[in-house]
Amino acid sequence: MENDYLVRKKPFHALLIFALPIIIGNLFQQMYTMVDSAVVGRFVSEQALAAVGASYSLTNIFICVALGGGIGASVIVSRYFGAKNYNRMKLAVFTAFLSFLIVSVLLGGFGLLFSRNIMVLLNTPADVLDMAVEYLNIYFIGLPFLFMYNVLSSMFNALGKSKIPLVFLIFSSLLNIVLDVFMVTQLGMGVAGVAWATLIAQGISAVLSFLVFLRELKKLECGHTKAFDRGGLAAMTKIALPSILQQSTVSIGMMLVQSVVNSFGSQALAGFSAAMRVESLCIVPMIAIGNALSSYTAQNIGAGKPERVVQGYRVSNLMVVFCAAVLCVALELFNGPIVAFFLGDGGTAVAEATGRGYLSFMGWFFCLIGFKMAVDGLLRGAGDMKMFTIANIVNLFIRVFVSVMFAPTLGIEMVWYAVPIGWFANWSISFAQYRTGKWKRIYTAR
Repeated sequence: MENDYLVRKKPFHALLIFALPIIIGNLFQQMYTMVDSAVVGRFVSEQALAAVGASYSLTNIFICVALGGGIGASVIVSRYFGAKNYNRMKLAVFTAFLSFLIVSVLLGGFGLLFSRNIMVLLNTPADVLDMAVEYLNIYFIGLPFLFMYNVLSSMFNALGKSKIPLVFLIFSSLLNIVLDVFMVTQLGMGVAGVAWATLIAQGISAVLSFLVFLRELKKLECGHTKAFDRGGLAAMTKIALPSILQQSTVSIGMMLVQSVVNSFGSQALAGFSAAMRVESLCIVPMIAIGNALSSYTAQNIGAGKPERVVQGYRVSNLMVVFCAAVLCVALELFNGPIVAFFLGDGGTAVAEATGRGYLSFMGWFFCLIGFKMAVDGLLRGAGDMKMFTIANIVNLFIRVFVSVMFAPTLGIEMVWYAVPIGWFANWSISFAQYRTGKWKRIYTAR
Protein backbone atom coordinates (compact mmCIF):
# COMPACT_ATOMS: atom_id res chain seq x y z
CA MET A 1 0.00 0.00 0.00
CA GLU A 2 1.43 3.43 -0.96
CA ASN A 3 0.87 5.04 2.45
CA ASP A 4 2.83 2.48 4.52
CA TYR A 5 6.26 3.76 3.51
CA LEU A 6 7.12 4.52 7.16
CA VAL A 7 7.37 0.76 7.78
CA ARG A 8 8.89 -0.16 4.38
CA LYS A 9 11.41 2.42 3.19
CA LYS A 10 14.88 2.97 4.64
CA PRO A 11 14.61 5.11 7.82
CA PHE A 12 16.32 8.17 6.34
CA HIS A 13 14.11 8.24 3.24
CA ALA A 14 10.96 7.47 5.21
CA LEU A 15 11.56 10.23 7.77
CA LEU A 16 12.68 12.72 5.14
CA ILE A 17 9.64 12.11 2.94
CA PHE A 18 7.37 12.40 5.96
CA ALA A 19 9.05 15.35 7.71
CA LEU A 20 9.74 17.66 4.75
CA PRO A 21 6.11 18.55 4.02
CA ILE A 22 5.55 19.12 7.76
CA ILE A 23 8.62 21.39 7.96
CA ILE A 24 7.65 23.37 4.87
CA GLY A 25 4.04 23.64 6.02
CA ASN A 26 4.95 24.76 9.53
CA LEU A 27 7.39 27.28 8.09
CA PHE A 28 4.50 28.79 6.15
CA GLN A 29 2.37 28.74 9.31
CA GLN A 30 5.07 30.56 11.26
CA MET A 31 5.63 32.87 8.33
CA TYR A 32 2.20 34.39 8.58
CA THR A 33 2.57 34.88 12.35
CA MET A 34 5.79 36.72 11.53
CA VAL A 35 3.98 38.82 8.96
CA ASP A 36 1.30 39.63 11.59
CA SER A 37 4.03 41.08 13.77
CA ALA A 38 5.92 42.81 10.97
CA VAL A 39 2.78 44.46 9.56
CA VAL A 40 1.67 45.92 12.88
CA GLY A 41 5.24 46.84 13.82
CA ARG A 42 5.86 48.70 10.56
CA PHE A 43 2.42 50.15 9.77
CA VAL A 44 0.82 50.66 13.20
CA SER A 45 3.33 51.18 16.03
CA GLU A 46 5.98 49.57 18.20
CA GLN A 47 3.31 49.33 20.90
CA ALA A 48 1.12 47.32 18.52
CA LEU A 49 4.01 44.90 17.96
CA ALA A 50 4.42 44.62 21.73
CA ALA A 51 0.66 43.93 22.10
CA VAL A 52 0.74 41.06 19.61
CA GLY A 53 3.89 39.78 21.32
CA ALA A 54 2.29 39.98 24.76
CA SER A 55 -0.58 37.83 23.43
CA TYR A 56 1.70 35.37 21.67
CA SER A 57 2.78 33.20 24.60
CA LEU A 58 -0.86 32.74 25.65
CA THR A 59 -2.18 31.99 22.16
CA ASN A 60 0.66 29.55 21.63
CA ILE A 61 -0.54 27.50 24.60
CA PHE A 62 -3.88 26.95 22.90
CA ILE A 63 -2.11 26.07 19.66
CA CYS A 64 -0.02 23.54 21.58
CA VAL A 65 -3.14 22.03 23.18
CA ALA A 66 -4.48 21.47 19.66
CA LEU A 67 -1.15 20.15 18.39
CA GLY A 68 -0.48 17.91 21.39
CA GLY A 69 -4.01 16.56 21.37
CA GLY A 70 -3.82 15.89 17.65
CA ILE A 71 -0.50 14.10 18.04
CA GLY A 72 -1.90 11.97 20.86
CA ALA A 73 -4.81 10.96 18.66
CA SER A 74 -2.54 10.38 15.66
CA VAL A 75 -0.39 7.89 17.63
CA ILE A 76 -3.47 5.69 18.14
CA VAL A 77 -4.58 6.17 14.54
CA SER A 78 -1.05 5.37 13.28
CA ARG A 79 -0.97 2.12 15.23
CA TYR A 80 -4.28 0.94 13.79
CA PHE A 81 -3.17 2.06 10.34
CA GLY A 82 0.15 0.21 10.66
CA ALA A 83 -1.76 -2.91 11.77
CA LYS A 84 -4.28 -2.41 8.90
CA ASN A 85 -7.18 -2.37 11.39
CA TYR A 86 -9.16 0.26 9.50
CA ASN A 87 -12.44 -0.09 11.40
CA ARG A 88 -10.75 0.73 14.72
CA MET A 89 -8.80 3.49 13.02
CA LYS A 90 -11.96 5.14 11.69
CA LEU A 91 -13.60 4.96 15.13
CA ALA A 92 -10.53 6.61 16.67
CA VAL A 93 -10.71 9.41 14.10
CA PHE A 94 -14.38 10.20 14.79
CA THR A 95 -13.80 10.08 18.54
CA ALA A 96 -10.93 12.57 18.23
CA PHE A 97 -12.95 15.00 16.11
CA LEU A 98 -15.93 15.09 18.47
CA SER A 99 -13.78 15.38 21.59
CA PHE A 100 -11.64 18.24 20.34
CA LEU A 101 -14.65 20.16 19.03
CA ILE A 102 -16.09 20.20 22.55
CA VAL A 103 -12.72 21.12 24.10
CA SER A 104 -12.16 24.00 21.65
CA VAL A 105 -15.58 25.55 22.37
CA LEU A 106 -15.00 25.35 26.14
CA LEU A 107 -11.50 26.83 25.92
CA GLY A 108 -12.68 29.59 23.57
CA GLY A 109 -15.42 30.59 26.02
CA PHE A 110 -12.94 30.57 28.90
CA GLY A 111 -10.56 32.78 26.95
CA LEU A 112 -13.24 35.33 26.08
CA LEU A 113 -14.27 35.61 29.72
CA PHE A 114 -10.82 35.98 31.25
CA SER A 115 -8.54 37.45 28.55
CA ARG A 116 -8.17 40.84 30.29
CA ASN A 117 -7.63 39.26 33.70
CA ILE A 118 -4.87 37.05 32.32
CA MET A 119 -3.11 39.94 30.58
CA VAL A 120 -3.25 42.01 33.76
CA LEU A 121 -1.90 39.04 35.74
CA LEU A 122 1.03 38.84 33.30
CA ASN A 123 1.93 42.48 34.02
CA THR A 124 1.21 43.58 30.46
CA PRO A 125 2.34 47.21 30.05
CA ALA A 126 -0.58 49.63 30.36
CA ASP A 127 0.11 51.24 26.96
CA VAL A 128 -0.47 47.94 25.12
CA LEU A 129 -3.07 46.22 27.35
CA ASP A 130 -6.22 47.18 25.41
CA MET A 131 -4.73 46.19 22.06
CA ALA A 132 -3.55 42.84 23.47
CA VAL A 133 -7.02 42.03 24.83
CA GLU A 134 -8.68 43.02 21.54
CA TYR A 135 -6.32 40.69 19.64
CA LEU A 136 -6.95 37.81 22.06
CA ASN A 137 -10.75 38.07 21.98
CA ILE A 138 -10.87 37.73 18.20
CA TYR A 139 -8.42 34.84 18.44
CA PHE A 140 -10.66 32.98 20.92
CA ILE A 141 -13.69 33.35 18.64
CA GLY A 142 -11.81 31.39 15.99
CA LEU A 143 -10.44 28.72 18.34
CA PRO A 144 -12.69 25.87 17.03
CA PHE A 145 -11.27 26.42 13.52
CA LEU A 146 -7.73 26.34 14.91
CA PHE A 147 -8.38 23.03 16.68
CA MET A 148 -10.16 21.53 13.69
CA TYR A 149 -7.31 22.40 11.36
CA ASN A 150 -4.49 21.15 13.61
CA VAL A 151 -6.25 17.89 14.50
CA LEU A 152 -6.94 17.29 10.81
CA SER A 153 -3.25 17.85 10.02
CA SER A 154 -2.31 15.22 12.61
CA MET A 155 -4.83 12.80 11.14
CA PHE A 156 -3.44 13.27 7.64
CA ASN A 157 0.06 12.67 9.02
CA ALA A 158 -1.10 9.47 10.73
CA LEU A 159 -2.20 8.16 7.33
CA GLY A 160 1.14 9.12 5.77
CA LYS A 161 -0.53 11.94 3.83
CA SER A 162 1.64 14.79 5.10
CA LYS A 163 1.60 16.55 1.72
CA ILE A 164 -2.10 17.38 1.99
CA PRO A 165 -1.76 19.58 5.12
CA LEU A 166 1.15 21.28 3.36
CA VAL A 167 -1.11 22.40 0.51
CA PHE A 168 -3.67 23.84 2.91
CA LEU A 169 -1.00 25.50 5.04
CA ILE A 170 0.45 27.26 2.01
CA PHE A 171 -3.03 28.35 0.92
CA SER A 172 -3.94 29.56 4.42
CA SER A 173 -0.62 31.36 4.90
CA LEU A 174 -0.77 33.25 1.62
CA LEU A 175 -4.41 34.21 2.18
CA ASN A 176 -3.57 35.38 5.72
CA ILE A 177 -0.71 37.57 4.48
CA VAL A 178 -2.88 39.21 1.81
CA LEU A 179 -5.65 39.86 4.34
CA ASP A 180 -3.11 41.19 6.89
CA VAL A 181 -1.81 43.84 4.54
CA PHE A 182 -5.27 44.76 3.22
CA MET A 183 -6.98 45.06 6.61
CA VAL A 184 -4.16 47.02 8.26
CA THR A 185 -2.94 49.29 5.46
CA GLN A 186 -6.19 49.79 3.52
CA LEU A 187 -8.93 49.41 6.14
CA GLY A 188 -6.90 50.80 9.06
CA MET A 189 -8.05 48.05 11.43
CA GLY A 190 -4.75 47.88 13.34
CA VAL A 191 -4.20 44.91 15.66
CA ALA A 192 -7.78 43.71 15.09
CA GLY A 193 -7.05 43.45 11.37
CA VAL A 194 -4.29 40.86 11.74
CA ALA A 195 -6.46 38.88 14.19
CA TRP A 196 -9.43 38.76 11.80
CA ALA A 197 -7.13 37.89 8.90
CA THR A 198 -5.88 34.83 10.78
CA LEU A 199 -9.38 33.73 11.77
CA ILE A 200 -10.75 33.97 8.21
CA ALA A 201 -7.77 32.20 6.63
CA GLN A 202 -7.75 29.35 9.14
CA GLY A 203 -11.53 28.95 8.99
CA ILE A 204 -11.61 28.51 5.22
CA SER A 205 -8.63 26.15 5.31
CA ALA A 206 -10.13 24.04 8.11
CA VAL A 207 -13.42 23.48 6.28
CA LEU A 208 -11.71 22.57 3.01
CA SER A 209 -9.26 20.18 4.69
CA PHE A 210 -12.15 18.44 6.50
CA LEU A 211 -13.88 17.75 3.20
CA VAL A 212 -10.68 16.33 1.71
CA PHE A 213 -10.09 14.14 4.78
CA LEU A 214 -13.55 12.60 4.46
CA ARG A 215 -12.69 11.76 0.85
CA GLU A 216 -9.46 10.04 1.96
CA LEU A 217 -11.29 7.97 4.58
CA LYS A 218 -13.68 6.63 1.95
CA LYS A 219 -10.72 5.14 0.07
CA LEU A 220 -9.93 2.76 2.94
CA GLU A 221 -11.74 -0.56 3.17
CA CYS A 222 -13.65 -0.31 6.42
CA GLY A 223 -17.20 -1.08 7.40
CA HIS A 224 -19.71 0.95 9.34
CA THR A 225 -18.67 2.05 12.80
CA LYS A 226 -20.11 4.06 15.65
CA ALA A 227 -19.13 7.69 16.08
CA PHE A 228 -17.64 7.65 19.59
CA ASP A 229 -15.61 5.23 21.69
CA ARG A 230 -14.97 5.91 25.39
CA GLY A 231 -12.17 3.35 25.53
CA GLY A 232 -10.52 4.91 22.50
CA LEU A 233 -10.81 8.37 24.05
CA ALA A 234 -9.14 7.10 27.23
CA ALA A 235 -6.25 5.66 25.20
CA MET A 236 -5.85 8.92 23.27
CA THR A 237 -6.02 10.99 26.45
CA LYS A 238 -3.30 8.91 28.09
CA ILE A 239 -0.95 9.89 25.27
CA ALA A 240 -2.48 13.29 24.46
CA LEU A 241 -2.13 14.85 27.92
CA PRO A 242 1.66 14.32 28.16
CA SER A 243 1.92 15.32 24.50
CA ILE A 244 0.06 18.55 25.24
CA LEU A 245 2.42 19.17 28.15
CA GLN A 246 5.45 18.49 25.95
CA GLN A 247 4.17 20.67 23.12
CA SER A 248 3.18 23.38 25.60
CA THR A 249 6.34 23.39 27.71
CA VAL A 250 7.97 26.21 25.78
CA SER A 251 4.77 28.22 25.59
CA ILE A 252 3.77 27.75 29.23
CA GLY A 253 7.27 28.67 30.27
CA MET A 254 7.24 31.76 28.06
CA MET A 255 3.85 32.83 29.40
CA LEU A 256 5.05 32.53 32.98
CA VAL A 257 8.23 34.48 32.28
CA GLN A 258 6.30 36.94 30.12
CA SER A 259 5.48 38.89 33.25
CA VAL A 260 9.22 39.23 33.87
CA VAL A 261 9.82 40.56 30.34
CA ASN A 262 6.79 42.85 30.60
CA SER A 263 8.28 44.51 33.67
CA PHE A 264 11.10 45.88 31.48
CA GLY A 265 8.57 48.00 29.51
CA SER A 266 6.97 47.97 26.07
CA GLN A 267 10.22 48.75 24.20
CA ALA A 268 12.02 45.68 25.54
CA LEU A 269 8.83 43.68 25.01
CA ALA A 270 8.70 44.73 21.35
CA GLY A 271 12.29 43.56 20.75
CA PHE A 272 11.70 40.34 22.66
CA SER A 273 8.48 39.72 20.70
CA ALA A 274 10.33 40.08 17.41
CA ALA A 275 13.01 37.64 18.57
CA MET A 276 10.42 35.13 19.76
CA ARG A 277 8.75 35.13 16.35
CA VAL A 278 12.09 34.25 14.83
CA GLU A 279 12.75 31.55 17.43
CA SER A 280 9.37 29.99 16.65
CA LEU A 281 10.45 29.78 13.03
CA CYS A 282 13.83 28.28 13.96
CA ILE A 283 12.40 25.43 16.03
CA VAL A 284 9.96 24.37 13.30
CA PRO A 285 12.30 21.75 11.78
CA MET A 286 13.12 20.40 15.24
CA ILE A 287 9.45 20.00 16.17
CA ALA A 288 8.70 18.44 12.77
CA ILE A 289 11.51 15.90 13.16
CA GLY A 290 10.17 14.93 16.59
CA ASN A 291 6.59 14.64 15.34
CA ALA A 292 7.70 12.62 12.31
CA LEU A 293 9.64 10.25 14.55
CA SER A 294 6.55 9.89 16.74
CA SER A 295 4.38 8.64 13.84
CA TYR A 296 7.31 6.59 12.49
CA THR A 297 7.74 4.91 15.89
CA ALA A 298 4.03 4.25 16.33
CA GLN A 299 3.61 2.70 12.86
CA ASN A 300 6.71 0.50 13.16
CA ILE A 301 5.77 -0.73 16.63
CA GLY A 302 2.26 -1.41 15.35
CA ALA A 303 3.81 -3.40 12.48
CA GLY A 304 6.09 -5.32 14.88
CA LYS A 305 9.37 -3.71 13.75
CA PRO A 306 10.94 -2.04 16.81
CA GLU A 307 14.47 -2.40 15.37
CA ARG A 308 13.62 0.18 12.71
CA VAL A 309 12.79 2.68 15.46
CA VAL A 310 16.41 2.72 16.70
CA GLN A 311 17.65 3.27 13.15
CA GLY A 312 15.15 6.11 12.69
CA TYR A 313 16.22 7.77 15.93
CA ARG A 314 19.86 7.88 14.82
CA VAL A 315 18.87 9.37 11.49
CA SER A 316 16.71 12.01 13.16
CA ASN A 317 19.66 13.20 15.27
CA LEU A 318 21.74 13.68 12.13
CA MET A 319 18.92 15.79 10.68
CA VAL A 320 18.92 17.87 13.86
CA VAL A 321 22.66 18.56 13.65
CA PHE A 322 22.36 19.75 10.05
CA CYS A 323 19.41 22.06 10.78
CA ALA A 324 21.06 23.49 13.91
CA ALA A 325 24.28 24.32 12.04
CA VAL A 326 22.37 26.23 9.34
CA LEU A 327 20.37 28.16 11.94
CA CYS A 328 23.47 29.09 13.94
CA VAL A 329 25.24 30.57 10.92
CA ALA A 330 22.13 32.49 9.79
CA LEU A 331 21.41 34.07 13.18
CA GLU A 332 25.00 35.04 13.91
CA LEU A 333 25.38 36.77 10.55
CA PHE A 334 21.96 38.36 10.10
CA ASN A 335 20.39 38.98 13.54
CA GLY A 336 20.47 42.76 12.96
CA PRO A 337 18.53 42.85 9.68
CA ILE A 338 16.13 40.21 11.01
CA VAL A 339 15.15 42.35 14.01
CA ALA A 340 14.93 45.48 11.83
CA PHE A 341 12.42 43.67 9.59
CA PHE A 342 9.92 43.71 12.48
CA LEU A 343 10.69 47.09 13.99
CA GLY A 344 10.98 49.15 10.81
CA ASP A 345 12.68 52.56 10.76
CA GLY A 346 11.05 53.72 13.97
CA GLY A 347 12.43 50.97 16.21
CA THR A 348 13.99 52.11 19.48
CA ALA A 349 17.54 51.24 20.58
CA VAL A 350 16.21 49.20 23.52
CA ALA A 351 13.97 47.08 21.28
CA GLU A 352 16.77 46.47 18.78
CA ALA A 353 19.34 45.55 21.44
CA THR A 354 16.90 43.15 23.15
CA GLY A 355 16.00 41.35 19.92
CA ARG A 356 19.57 41.07 18.67
CA GLY A 357 20.87 39.90 22.03
CA TYR A 358 18.33 37.08 22.24
CA LEU A 359 18.89 35.80 18.70
CA SER A 360 22.69 36.03 18.86
CA PHE A 361 22.75 33.93 22.04
CA MET A 362 20.11 31.37 21.06
CA GLY A 363 21.68 30.62 17.68
CA TRP A 364 24.22 28.32 19.35
CA PHE A 365 21.72 26.12 21.17
CA PHE A 366 19.00 24.96 18.76
CA CYS A 367 20.65 21.54 18.54
CA LEU A 368 19.58 20.96 22.16
CA ILE A 369 15.87 21.39 21.45
CA GLY A 370 16.31 19.22 18.34
CA PHE A 371 17.82 16.36 20.36
CA LYS A 372 15.09 16.83 22.98
CA MET A 373 12.29 16.76 20.39
CA ALA A 374 13.67 13.64 18.70
CA VAL A 375 13.92 11.49 21.81
CA ASP A 376 10.61 12.84 23.13
CA GLY A 377 8.98 11.95 19.81
CA LEU A 378 10.27 8.38 20.03
CA LEU A 379 9.02 7.89 23.58
CA ARG A 380 5.66 9.45 22.72
CA GLY A 381 5.23 7.22 19.68
CA ALA A 382 6.00 4.16 21.80
CA GLY A 383 3.56 5.26 24.50
CA ASP A 384 6.34 5.52 27.12
CA MET A 385 4.98 8.64 28.79
CA LYS A 386 6.07 8.63 32.46
CA MET A 387 9.67 9.87 32.24
CA PHE A 388 8.73 11.84 29.14
CA THR A 389 6.32 13.85 31.26
CA ILE A 390 8.78 14.32 34.12
CA ALA A 391 11.48 15.54 31.71
CA ASN A 392 9.21 18.24 30.30
CA ILE A 393 8.10 19.38 33.76
CA VAL A 394 11.76 19.73 34.77
CA ASN A 395 12.38 21.78 31.61
CA LEU A 396 9.49 24.08 32.45
CA PHE A 397 10.54 24.48 36.08
CA ILE A 398 14.13 25.44 35.21
CA ARG A 399 13.06 28.09 32.71
CA VAL A 400 10.58 29.68 35.06
CA PHE A 401 12.80 29.50 38.17
CA VAL A 402 15.90 31.02 36.57
CA SER A 403 13.90 33.78 34.83
CA VAL A 404 11.81 34.79 37.83
CA MET A 405 14.63 34.57 40.38
CA PHE A 406 17.48 36.22 38.48
CA ALA A 407 16.14 38.43 35.64
CA PRO A 408 14.79 41.23 37.92
CA THR A 409 18.24 41.75 39.47
CA LEU A 410 20.74 40.54 36.84
CA GLY A 411 18.90 41.73 33.70
CA ILE A 412 16.55 40.53 30.98
CA GLU A 413 19.32 38.32 29.55
CA MET A 414 18.62 35.75 32.29
CA VAL A 415 15.32 34.98 30.54
CA TRP A 416 17.13 33.49 27.57
CA TYR A 417 20.05 32.01 29.51
CA ALA A 418 17.52 29.71 31.15
CA VAL A 419 16.30 28.27 27.86
CA PRO A 420 19.22 25.97 26.86
CA ILE A 421 19.62 24.82 30.47
CA GLY A 422 16.00 23.61 30.45
CA TRP A 423 16.36 21.96 27.04
CA PHE A 424 19.50 20.09 28.12
CA ALA A 425 17.90 18.82 31.33
CA ASN A 426 14.85 17.63 29.37
CA TRP A 427 17.00 15.76 26.84
CA SER A 428 19.15 14.14 29.54
CA ILE A 429 16.15 12.63 31.35
CA SER A 430 14.39 11.45 28.18
CA PHE A 431 17.58 10.02 26.68
CA ALA A 432 18.30 8.08 29.87
CA GLN A 433 14.82 6.55 29.60
CA TYR A 434 15.40 5.70 25.93
CA ARG A 435 18.64 3.91 26.85
CA THR A 436 16.79 1.59 29.23
CA GLY A 437 14.94 0.06 26.26
CA LYS A 438 11.69 -0.09 28.22
CA TRP A 439 9.89 1.77 25.42
CA LYS A 440 10.16 -1.39 23.27
CA ARG A 441 7.94 -3.27 25.68
CA ILE A 442 5.36 -0.62 26.58
CA TYR A 443 3.00 -1.14 23.65
CA THR A 444 3.51 -4.89 23.16
CA ALA A 445 2.64 -5.48 26.82
CA ARG A 446 -0.85 -4.03 26.32
